[in-house]
Amino acid sequence: MNKENASKLWKIIQKAGDYLAGQLPDHPNHPKGRNPYAHVAICIKSKFNKSYKYIDDEKFNEVIEYIEYLKKNPS
Repeated sequence: MNKENASKLWKIIQKAGDYLAGQLPDHPNHPKGRNPYAHVAICIKSKFNKSYKYIDDEKFNEVIEYIEYLKKNPS
């Protein structure tokens, strides 16, 4: 992903993390609460098999759609 798109995507990830703060279910591995920013980044990495910075530019909109899905379906 080019630097401009990676920067835009990081800002979208941060906003999604802000939105999800306090909404993620409790988990025994995270007794102090879950990190919503890490959750979004890890979910993206899991779905696309690479960090958001290394996803092809052609998939930019697909990544944004997935982030919106995560916001609607906190887990």
